[in-house]
Amino acid sequence: MPGIRPARAGKAEALTALCVRSKAHWGYDAAFMRLCVPPLTMSEHSIAEDRVPVASGGVGRLLFEAAVGLARQLGCRRMTILADVNAAPFHGRRGARYLRNEPSDAIPGRVLPFYEYGLTPGVQP
Repeated sequence: MPGIRPARAGKAEALTALCVRSKAHWGYDAAFMRLCVPPLTMSEHSIAEDRVPVASGGVGRLLFEAAVGLARQLGCRRMTILADVNAAPFHGRRGARYLRNEPSDAIPGRVLPFYEYGLTPGVQP
């Protein structure tokens, strides 16, 4: 059964590799993927602070809900999402509101859809 758990210490490298493989699923070339590694890199520091949820079964909806819960625990009122173009429909279905295109954090000259998700209970953007 799918579920969410905190990442385990010592797993930053393996989780980074998983993130990179997941991104590569969309067919990006090797040069593009090399540029994506820094923003997809997990850190042991973030794992130690319990800020890296892991889904068993790789279920996107559960990871999104875990990110929302963590942001609320941290006192955030909104969450912004710089989405891969292939993931844009997913975020729209979750109720995130498209704001504009923003520069990629990995690929110079590339723009990505930028979303906002309201975290105040009962209020969505």
